[in-house]
Amino acid sequence: MSVEHYENFPVASWLVPARVRPAIVAIYAFARGADDLADEGDVPTAVRLAALDRYVAMLDAIERGETPGEKPFDALARAIRTHALPIEPFRDLLSAFRQDVTTPRYAAFADVLDYCRRSANPVGRLLLALYGVSGTVERSASDAICTGLQLTNFWQDVALDWKKGRVYLPGEDLSRFEVTEAQIAEGRCNDCWRAMMAFQTARARGLLESGRPLTRRMPWRAGLELSAVIAGGLRILSRIDAIGGDVFRQRPTLARRDWLVVALRALVPARPTAPDAA
Repeated sequence: MSVEHYENFPVASWLVPARVRPAIVAIYAFARGADDLADEGDVPTAVRLAALDRYVAMLDAIERGETPGEKPFDALARAIRTHALPIEPFRDLLSAFRQDVTTPRYAAFADVLDYCRRSANPVGRLLLALYGVSGTVERSASDAICTGLQLTNFWQDVALDWKKGRVYLPGEDLSRFEVTEAQIAEGRCNDCWRAMMAFQTARARGLLESGRPLTRRMPWRAGLELSAVIAGGLRILSRIDAIGGDVFRQRPTLARRDWLVVALRALVPARPTAPDAA
């Protein structure tokens, strides 16, 4: 699909079977649209929340069996009915987007994980449903991957999120490593900052690696796609480590050479014993 926003990870690539591709695009369009509403920082809070309430109303209509006549809800309604997708993951996503509007700080890592449970994990749960995978082990692995990817995005976008008035770095970690919000505002990367970012990237890496067994429990093409997603996340984490966590002066992204490495790692996964230094 064509998207206006930079994405680190593939969306509905050729590896995805044609029968589920429209549903994946519909899920992405719903989530992307709602997330954009939450991110419109110049729009008054009340207006953004009202726009998200409209998304809730559209979900209510779909749950009643109606088909809204506007994008992205029309395609979403078809996807939900065709694949018998649960409504609750979509409601969880909207809950997280509302939280982005109202909650700019997180005191503890447990609070960040709770946010990820609603902002990222529902997408993985929906994809599992599309592929007919419903085991507890598989859901747990999917949650680990999705949370790991969300954290990777947080650490990649510290500077961008600061401009939006948000800090996803847990307050308890800032205190532990003696990092202040003033330092984030200044973009100052010292030993304390580097140590904290290394700690955070290791956390995200551990989650991604813990979810890797799911790639062997999915249909072959879906497993290969998932391997590429994990490899992309790990590559971004390696980029953050390679610049000593200084995401203020350079936002780590994937260049053409990186995508070649991602493709190779998807086919032949690297050993998880150490960060990728390349």
